[in-house]
Amino acid sequence: MAAQETVEHKYVYDFAEGNKDLKDLLGGKGANLAEMTNLGLPVPPGFTITTEACKAYLTTGREPDGLAAQIEAHLESLEREMGRKLGDPQDPLLVSVRSGAKFSMPGMMETVLNVGLNDRSVVGLSAQAGGNDRFAWDSYRRLIQMFGKTVCEVPGEEFEHALDDAKRAKGTQNDLDLDADDLRGLVDAYKKIFAKHTGREFPQEPREQLDLAIRAVFESWNAERAVVYRRQERIPADLGTAVNVVAMVFGNLGADSGTGVAFTRDPGSGAQGIYGDYLANAQGEDVVAGIRNTVPLQELEQIDKKSYDELLDYMARLEEHYKDLCDIEFTIERGKLWMLQTRVGKRTAAAAFVIAGQLVDEGLIDLDEALHRVNGAQLAQLMFPRFRLDHEFQPVAKGIGASPGAASGKVVFTSARAVELAAEGESVILVRRETNPDDLNGMIAAKGILTSRGGKTSHAAVVARGMGKTCVSGADELDVNVPAKKFIVAGQTVNEGDVVSIDGTTGKVYLGEVPVMPSEVVQYFEGSLDPEHIDNPLVRAVHRIMTHADAKRRLLVRTNADTGADAARARRFGAEGIGLCRTEHMFLGDRRELVERLILASTDEEREAALAALLPLQREDFIDIFREMDGLPVTVRLIDPPLHEFLPPLEQLAVNVAVAQERGEDVAKEEALLAAVRRMHEENPMLGLRGVRLGLVIPGLFAMQVRAIAEAAVEVTRSGGSACPEIMVPLVGAVQELETVRAEAEKIIAEVVGDSGVEVLIGTMIEVPRAALTAGQIAEAAQFFSFGTNDLTQMGWGFSRDDVEGAFFWRYLELGIFGISPFESIDREGVGRLVRIAAEEGRAARPGLKLGVCGEHGGDPDSVHFFHEVGLDYVSCSPFRVPVARLEAGRAAITTTGSDSR
Repeated sequence: MAAQETVEHKYVYDFAEGNKDLKDLLGGKGANLAEMTNLGLPVPPGFTITTEACKAYLTTGREPDGLAAQIEAHLESLEREMGRKLGDPQDPLLVSVRSGAKFSMPGMMETVLNVGLNDRSVVGLSAQAGGNDRFAWDSYRRLIQMFGKTVCEVPGEEFEHALDDAKRAKGTQNDLDLDADDLRGLVDAYKKIFAKHTGREFPQEPREQLDLAIRAVFESWNAERAVVYRRQERIPADLGTAVNVVAMVFGNLGADSGTGVAFTRDPGSGAQGIYGDYLANAQGEDVVAGIRNTVPLQELEQIDKKSYDELLDYMARLEEHYKDLCDIEFTIERGKLWMLQTRVGKRTAAAAFVIAGQLVDEGLIDLDEALHRVNGAQLAQLMFPRFRLDHEFQPVAKGIGASPGAASGKVVFTSARAVELAAEGESVILVRRETNPDDLNGMIAAKGILTSRGGKTSHAAVVARGMGKTCVSGADELDVNVPAKKFIVAGQTVNEGDVVSIDGTTGKVYLGEVPVMPSEVVQYFEGSLDPEHIDNPLVRAVHRIMTHADAKRRLLVRTNADTGADAARARRFGAEGIGLCRTEHMFLGDRRELVERLILASTDEEREAALAALLPLQREDFIDIFREMDGLPVTVRLIDPPLHEFLPPLEQLAVNVAVAQERGEDVAKEEALLAAVRRMHEENPMLGLRGVRLGLVIPGLFAMQVRAIAEAAVEVTRSGGSACPEIMVPLVGAVQELETVRAEAEKIIAEVVGDSGVEVLIGTMIEVPRAALTAGQIAEAAQFFSFGTNDLTQMGWGFSRDDVEGAFFWRYLELGIFGISPFESIDREGVGRLVRIAAEEGRAARPGLKLGVCGEHGGDPDSVHFFHEVGLDYVSCSPFRVPVARLEAGRAAITTTGSDSR
C-alpha cells in the first residue's frame, strides 16, 4: 500500500523519466524536454513538477503533502549531477523556473531565470565565468527584475525606468554598453524598488527564492491574461500548469554566447528552409520581448558554424521524430549548444495547409493525419480578402511579415484603447514598440498588430499567429512614442486615430486604408482557379485536403440561401442542396405594399386578392432557386416572423400620423395601417403570433406559399430540369399543428403536381423545446426534421438573442460562465441534449427520418463534430461557410488521433 501511495502521489519527475506523450501530467514543455533528453540531445538537466501538484495547490491554497520533500530530493540529485549547490557562494548552481501547460500558451504564464543568485553567490558566478563581473551583475539584476514582477507583483515599468535611467546616464540606448559598475548600481536601484513595493529586502535564501517562484508559476495559471488567452483559444480551465526547474545555461556570457528560436519550416508560409532569430550575448527573454532586434538564423553560420551545423542536425532529427513543424529554443554558452525547448510550432493558416501537404509528400504522415492537422477556423482565415495594391499605395515602412493577412484600422497605442474602440465597432491597429503578455486583450480586439521591434519569434508574432491576427513586427523605421500617442515614419507623424494598413505577408505598412480583393482560396472555391494548373502551393494544398475531406465525410453540407444568386454561389462552394430558404425575405423591398394589403384586408375577398398578387412573385423566386440547384434538395421554410415585422415600427408610425394630422393632410390609409399595427402589437413577438401559428390564423397564407413552391417545381421539371422541394413548417410545438398544415398542403400538392413526377416532402423545424421532447409524436407527421438551433438556443436558455449578447454575455465570458457564446457554438449539455433526444426519438418513431440543422451552428467547426456524432444527415450554413463545414465534416469522420491542431 505504501508503495502504491508513493506512485499515486508522485509530483516530481526527472527529465529522463518522462516522454512527449505525458503532456497531461508534465505539460507540453516538460514532456518535450523529457523527449529530447531521451533522444540524446543536449538538454540542461532538470526536473518537472506535475500539473497535478498545480491543481492541488490551486484547490487548497497550499502545496500538497510530500511535494516539498520530493522537490528537495530532485534538487539534491540535480546538484550532484551538476557538481554545484543551489546558491553556493563559491560555485553556485542557478536554475530557471518555467511554466509549461499541456497546450502552448506563449508568454501567458510566468518564468523566473537565475534563481539562486544573491549578494554572495553573484561573486561566485563571476568567478565561474572567468572573472566576468559584467555577466554576473547583469544576471543578478535580471533575477531581481523577473522575481519582483512575477513573484511579488512589483510594477515592471519601474525596473524598466531604472534601466533607461542607467543607459541615459551612460549616454547610450544599448544595454550592452553598461559595464559591471553600471550594472552593480542597477542592482542596488532594483533592490530599492523591490523593498519599496514589498516592504522587505530581496530574499537572499536560494531555496526561498525557488519555492516562491514555483508558487508564482502555479498561481499564474489563473492570472487574468492566462484566463483571457485560454478563453480565446478554447483551452480548458482545469488543466493546470506544470513547473520546470532547469539548470541555467547562459547566452549572455559574451560574443561567443547567445540565444535564439528556430523553426524547422517557415511558420508563416510553410516553405521549407531555415527560419528563426538569433541574438548574441543575450538571454531568452530578450528575443521574445523584442528588446533588441535579432539577426536571421542563417547568420549564425558565420558567427558560430559548429553550433549552427549541430542545430541543423537536431532540427532535422526533431522534425522527423515529431513528424511536424517544430519550434525550438536554444542557447549557446561559450560555443556549447544547449536545447532548451521544442514543441509542435504554432503556424499561420496558410502554413498549416502547406505543411500538411508537404509532410504527406515526404511520407511522414498520411492524408487522414493531414486532414486532422488543419481546421475550419484556419480555412475561414484563408478566405479573408487581401490588399489590392496599385501605384497610389506606396509603403512607408517595411517590417517582418509575422502573421499574414490584410488589415486596416485606426491606430491605437494601448491595449485599453484598442478594447474601447473595438467595442464601439471601430477597426483598430495596435501599435507598440513591442508587445508583452499584458497586451493580450488589445491584441484580441485589434484587427492587426504593428511593432517597431522584434522578429518572427517575438511575443507579438507568436501570439498573433496563434490567434490568426495580421501582424507586422520589427518595423524599425517607425519611431513609436506611446506616451505621446504617435509614431513618426518617413518624416510623417501618425497620431492615434489615423488609419494605417498592414500586410502581414510582405511586412509592408501603408498610410490610409488600402482596398482589398478576394483571396486566391475563394477564387479557387468559386472555380476561377484550377488547382491542378496553378503555381500556388497553398491552393494546391487546400484542394488536396478538401478532396480528401469530401471523400471521408458522412455529413452532407447544404447552404442557407434565399435567392438564385446565393444558391449559385453556394453551389460553386460545394453545397449539396439548400437546407434553409427563408421565404420572409421574399416579402421585402417593393413587395412591402402587397404585405400591407394583406394585413389591412377587412374582407376575405381583399385578403385573397393580396395573396393572389403575391403568388406569382413567390413562384418566380422558387423557379430561380430550383433551377440553380437543379436536382439538389431545397428546404423551403414557410413564413416564420410575425407579420408586423414587415411594417413600420409602432412608435414611428404613430408619430408620422400625428404630424400629418397636425398639417391637415389626408391620412386615412396611414390611420388604417396604424390601427392594424396596434392590433398586432405584441410585447414579446418572438414568442407570439409567428410561424405555424400565423399560418393557422391567417387563412390562405401557407396555402399560397405551398402552391407557389409546387407550381415552381412542376414548371422547372417540365422545362427539362429537376426540382426536389422540401416544405418546412416552422415553430411547431405540437404534432396537431403540423398535422393540420400538412393535410391542407397535401391537397394542394396533389392538385398541382399531378403526373409531373415531382415529389414534395413535408417536415418541420425543431426549434421549440417541446418539439424536441415530443419528437416521437411529431415524427409520425413529419418526413424530415431540421433543427433551428438559433431559436432552440434562445428558448432553451431563456435568452433573447437580440438583447443578451450586448447586455451581459461579455460578463459571462469574462467570468468563465461561458467559454464561448452558445449562439456561436452548440451547447452540448443543454441544447445539444435536446437535439440528441429529438434525433433518437424521431428516428425510433420513423426509421429513415431525414435529419439536418439549419441554424448558425451548422457552419461552426466544433458544432459540426457534434452533429456528426448525433447522426444528423446534413448541416446547412451560409454560402461562405460551406467549405468550412465540408472540411470539418471530413475531420469529424476520421479517427482523431495524432497531434492536436490547436
